[in-house]
Order: sequence, then structure tokens, then C-alpha cells
Amino acid sequence: MTPELALKQLWTLAGCDPTALHALSFSGAEPGLPSVYHVGALASATIGATGLAAAEYHRLRTGRRQSVGVEMRRALASFRSERYLRINDGPPPALRDPIMGFYETRDGGWIQLHTNFPHHLQGVLKVLGASNDHASVVQAIRGWDGATLDQALADAGLCAALIRSPDEWAAHEQAQAIASLPLFEIERIGDAPAEPPRRDDASRPLAGVRVLDLSRIIAGPVAGRALAQHGADVLMINGPHLPNIAPLVIDNSRGKRSAVLDLRDAAQRERLLGLVRDADVFLQAYRPGALAARGLSPEALAQVRPGIVYVSVCAYSHAGPWAQRRGFDSLVQSASGIAWTERRAAGWDEPKHLPCQALDHATGYLAAFGAMVALARRATEGGSWHVRVSLAQTGRWLQSFGLIEDGWKAPDVGIDDVRDCLGTVQSEFGSVLGVLPAEQMEETPAYFGLPPSRVGAHDASWA
Repeated sequence: MTPELALKQLWTLAGCDPTALHALSFSGAEPGLPSVYHVGALASATIGATGLAAAEYHRLRTGRRQSVGVEMRRALASFRSERYLRINDGPPPALRDPIMGFYETRDGGWIQLHTNFPHHLQGVLKVLGASNDHASVVQAIRGWDGATLDQALADAGLCAALIRSPDEWAAHEQAQAIASLPLFEIERIGDAPAEPPRRDDASRPLAGVRVLDLSRIIAGPVAGRALAQHGADVLMINGPHLPNIAPLVIDNSRGKRSAVLDLRDAAQRERLLGLVRDADVFLQAYRPGALAARGLSPEALAQVRPGIVYVSVCAYSHAGPWAQRRGFDSLVQSASGIAWTERRAAGWDEPKHLPCQALDHATGYLAAFGAMVALARRATEGGSWHVRVSLAQTGRWLQSFGLIEDGWKAPDVGIDDVRDCLGTVQSEFGSVLGVLPAEQMEETPAYFGLPPSRVGAHDASWA
């Protein structure tokens, strides 16, 4: 699969003007990272689609078309942005709890635990009857059959995945539910007048576009970050009780402001609705139905703010028996056969993940792409819109690309290999070294207008 073909698939599915494709050029070749999967094509195509959608929205403002370029090595650096983050020239940030990882089960299979949040870690240890010690967890899991443990942890609302082969995943009910869905959906959910983009400030594609970002960790925040780097006013909303991973907050809050609202409280939900009335995009990464239970469904917000673009990001999609199952990028890789395939290709003794959180990042860029396509539709035909993406659907698309023979033998890419892809900004955290936007825009360069900020650093109001 080439980036050009992958981009054409995205552009066609979104119903975009095919003549715009001539404005985008790609460079670089696979394998850019040690993997048998076409991760470089995935990165280039999704980032390219985001840049081209921004250019097309800018064309609605100005009537001018601009060229966009994506170099594969820069796109892959963006897909590893959390790995290359450095604070005050310090060491790489710690992103994983020591208990997170692969474990062999009693029946000779493997299961992956995800324990990066303290309450998930404590819940897993409770189910296993183990102490917070790797050897204790290894011993406990050897007393379980894999499928039984996978289900027990899911029933407890915890995060794990049985390692399946692609064929085993294809036979699963959840995979079959996803197989009937498109890669992403952009659905009109209500009527509203057309809202052409403002012409008084055409310096950036999304200048004047207001985005509420109710997401954490990587996929959703990457979507908000991608909108911010093209000029959107992005306001992150966190709950005071919800856990975060500090380095990811720093990496993914660049270009945004950050506030805290407790959606369990009726008065604070009303305050959020006040923000919605003046918003253009509502981006959320809660499990399907979670916000609807708080009166914040797409249809409800389309009543509050006709013309809203509501973007939903989740792990296993909104359909199928796993719609409510908690998931993260690495777990979807494990469940869907990606980790099994990487292991078999490389001849490893245990499962092997992709060399980056490719499903997270790609899904984030697809969410931003979908949001900009919906904004363009709103500009020309009106309406309120709902964009839906999931990690599992993105993973299925990546698997359709085919495999790169011996791709796992490619050398890894260290931070010194991508220094030209990085930039430094001063912030309340100190000096932050981070990956710069990968898309090269002829007329409106992508950049972060604000430094990263801590959770709750700003008031819950529009600037």
C-alpha cells in the first residue's frame, strides 16, 4: 500500500473533491520503522489527509488552493511524538507501569495487561490475587486459561486483551461487527443554516473555529492537537477525578488551553452546555453512550447548538458486543492479530507490538480530518454532523494494506535521527522539546500557537 493509494481511499470515502488530490505530494519509502506493517503509509496518508482538508477549508475562505507535502520520516516522527518528548533536556518520559505487558497463560496462550492507571492496576491485582510485583503477576496468570481471564478482567471493567491471530480475530463477533462498518462515518444529524468560514481572518485555515476537546491519553488529544496546529481555538475539558499520564498531557496539550469541569455535577454540565452554544466542534473519547447518559449525545448537542460537528472516538467502535469494552491502542493490536503477526514475522518468543502507537495517532488524525470535512460541508450545505472513528476500525484498515517482507529488520529511529523534526518551546513545565507538525503547507504553515499547559490551567470559557 502506498500513501497515495491510502489517501485516495480516505478522500473518496469522505466524498471530497478529487481534484484537490493533485495538491498533495508524498516522499519517503517503507519501511521507516521496524515493522512488517505499512505504518509509514498509514502515517503519511492520515496526516496528509488532515493537511489537505485544512488547505481545502482555507480555500473556502480565500478561493486559493495551496500545495501540501508530507515526508514519511516526519510523519512517523509525529506518530512517535510521546517517545521523543523531552523536558529540560531530561531522560525519556516514563509512559508505562511496570506491570503492563504480555503474560503467558496456563493453556499456552498470551494475554496483555494494561495497568497505566492506578485504579486499573489495583483492579487487575485484585482479580488475580497478586501483589504489585511482576513475579507475583506472572505466577498468578499461569493459573488461568487465557480466554477465561480475558473475560473476567473485562467483566470487572479492567483493561486486558487475549492475544489472537488474525484468523481468530476475524471469527470473533466484534471483528464481524466492525467488518460491516466503513473506516469512518460523517453523518448529518440535524438541520442548520450554512456557516461559511469567516473571511476577516484567513491567516490560518481554522482561525475562529472553536473546539471543545473532552479526551485523554493519545487518540482524541492528537485530534485536538491537529486542529490546533491549523489555528483552531481548542479548549480541553478534563474531569477533576479522571486520571491522566503526565507526559501525554504535555505532548498533546500543545496549542490548546485546558480547563476542568465535573460532568457529574448538574451545574457544571450546564456550564459545559454554555460553551457548546458557542462551539463549532465537540470532540469526545468517552466510551459509546457514556456522555449520552449525561444528556450530551450528538443529537442533544445538535439541539443546543445547531451546526455542531460532534466527533466520537472510541476503542472497539460503537457496534458489536465490545462497544462498551475499555480499550487502548496496544490492546486493540493484541486482540486483532497485529501483535501475533509481528511476533511470527520476527520470530520472537512473545507477542510484539507495532513500533509506535499507530492506531492511536492514525485514529486521531482521521478524527481531525473528519471534523474538517464536516466543517466544510456545514459551510456549503449547512447541517449538524456526527463523525465516528475507532481504533479497531483503523487497525482493520492497516491490516488491509498487506505486509512488508522482512520489514521488522529495519533499524529503529532514535531521537538523534529526528532532531530536524523537533522544536523547543518554553512552558510552565520548563523547556519542552517536541515533534513539530509533519505536514508542510505552502501558504499557511502548521504550528502550535500556545505552549503546553497543565490540566486546569485556564478558565472554562472561550478566549
